[in-house]
Amino acid sequence: MKEEQILIRITGQDRPGLTASVMGILARYNAQILDIGQADIHATLSLGILIRIDEMHSGQVMKELLFKATELAVNIGFAPITDDEYEAWVGRQGKHRYILTVIGRTLSAQQIEAATKIIAQQGLNIDSILRLTGRMSIKNPAKNGRACIEFSLRGTPENRSQMQAELMKLSAEMEIDFSFQRDDMFRRMRRLICFDMDSTLIQTECIDELAIRAGVGDQVKAITERAMRGEIDFRESFTERVALLKGLDVSVMQDIAEKLPITEGAERLMAVLKRCGYKIAILSGGFTYFGEYLQRKFGIDYVYANELEIGEDGKLTGRYVGEIVDGHRKAELLRLIAQVEKVNLAQTIAVGDGANDLPMLSEAGLGIAFHAKPRVVANAKQSINTIGLDGVLYFLGFKDSYLGEQGKL
Repeated sequence: MKEEQILIRITGQDRPGLTASVMGILARYNAQILDIGQADIHATLSLGILIRIDEMHSGQVMKELLFKATELAVNIGFAPITDDEYEAWVGRQGKHRYILTVIGRTLSAQQIEAATKIIAQQGLNIDSILRLTGRMSIKNPAKNGRACIEFSLRGTPENRSQMQAELMKLSAEMEIDFSFQRDDMFRRMRRLICFDMDSTLIQTECIDELAIRAGVGDQVKAITERAMRGEIDFRESFTERVALLKGLDVSVMQDIAEKLPITEGAERLMAVLKRCGYKIAILSGGFTYFGEYLQRKFGIDYVYANELEIGEDGKLTGRYVGEIVDGHRKAELLRLIAQVEKVNLAQTIAVGDGANDLPMLSEAGLGIAFHAKPRVVANAKQSINTIGLDGVLYFLGFKDSYLGEQGKL
């Protein structure tokens, strides 16, 4: 008995039962399904089926499928696949797989063309394309819209560092964000996520807010900006800034905490992460008072930040208590928490915006620069600059269809 391979292509208006009807015909002739794939865009079906079948039955199968296609008002085509062509295709299946995630407020053909051109130049082939965000409304566009497409790629980049640099350059030029990750079991099994706090979870620097109340806002803000850009050592800058807060009444901290501007998308992100069992940590060069406030608000598991010394008169002394949480300490804490939670480092995520976040972004399995300073973006492998913090969900492979209005599953 001689067998052959036939690739069946079906396109047209999608409807319930179409695949079952096709499979019913193939089943009667004991066809073996070698591969199958389907996409559905605006209720228009594109279905591909690769079968292996006895040559004696192939003509009758194609005849019956043609009749069924006419009955269902869809288009059908057939292409023979030789044994050599099939084996060559099978041989390519052992290549590395990667996921490229592309995010923007909206996505244009120009943006996607630029991204896919970089992929092609690196010798990578696109196996499939998946939209992760919900369908946008034209008549009633969302205030903070977002669009995300995930490309499943096969092959090995010819120069990964060059490709990464080109993608990050494109990100800045065309207002889109990228994540390029190896598609392995660790990507699908992230378990621990560590956030910077100031200018990441919240849209302010707490020390700047305290400084404004103490009447030294401009002085402290100037030092903060230099530190975040990496121009001066964090420990040095932290000590200088805290000293300027001497004499501030501790009662102002509660007022600041209750008015903290939460970053767009943070509440949705936290709801999803908690529902899915992620362990969440704040690793901050800011202050424990505000970290613990967010911990209560979002159910965060760990908070490590800096402790301000308070005098007996209820005023800040201008000093801090304990070890400073700087960049080195953040990376150390990420490793420690992963060890306590028995999580492989490849399953960890770190999100931050400043120069002192770079060590933990490098340490984590997935390091994401969020609305970050230029130096941080230049050294990060993934960044989000165009949408809110819930963009992290798309880098983890979540689809909007999994999520409810408030981020619930």
